[in-house]
Amino acid sequence: MEERNFFVLAYDITEDKRRAKIAKLMESIGSRVQGSVFEAYLQKKELEALIKKSNRILDKDEDSLRVYFLCETCRAKIAMHGKGRLTPPPGVMIV
Repeated sequence: MEERNFFVLAYDITEDKRRAKIAKLMESIGSRVQGSVFEAYLQKKELEALIKKSNRILDKDEDSLRVYFLCETCRAKIAMHGKGRLTPPPGVMIV
């Protein structure tokens, strides 16, 4: 199975309808940690699909989506202040 990497995804979208579509897309792949900021563990193909889908929604002249890759060393250095917690790595789920 392909390795999953940790990403922080942040968007700034001017129009409500597009913002709602991107939010729904992000909620399907990650955890919302701020209003327009998500954390997700993604495989390369999942990230590529996310970017492809988001590019169909975004207005390239008005909106932005930032994707930050954080390696394990960098992830360990994240400081949390106030409420909330860092999104844990995906675990094994037995059904």
